[in-house]
Amino acid sequence: MDDGVYVGNAGKDAAADRGWLLGHFKEPDDPRHSEAVEVKWGVHPRGERRARWVEGEVRTALLVLVTGRFRMEFPGRSVLLERQGDYAVWGRGVDHSWLAEDDSVVMTVRWPSVSGYAVPDGDGASRPK
Repeated sequence: MDDGVYVGNAGKDAAADRGWLLGHFKEPDDPRHSEAVEVKWGVHPRGERRARWVEGEVRTALLVLVTGRFRMEFPGRSVLLERQGDYAVWGRGVDHSWLAEDDSVVMTVRWPSVSGYAVPDGDGASRPK
């Protein structure tokens, strides 16, 4: 990684930060560090639901379904992503949550990358959410 290039595997690397591959939470000397954008490779078993709704969102996000069936929930609206490539985009101020209706893989891109959205683990540690 001395040359400023990082090569990895999304499935393997994602396990280290709840699926997040790129963002402000990576070390500053890591090529995956970014204040501009966050990228997640989310692997979610059937029935997994977001621990709590995101409220007061200050980012814009794009979530793309890779495999499975994945439900995005917004106030007054529920959207089912069921075909590879289905996606949802939402912006600042849009509260949201999600549910994996089947085993699912999704890729999420959020911008900008800002701190303050981590949900504590059971051990008290915080990770990106």
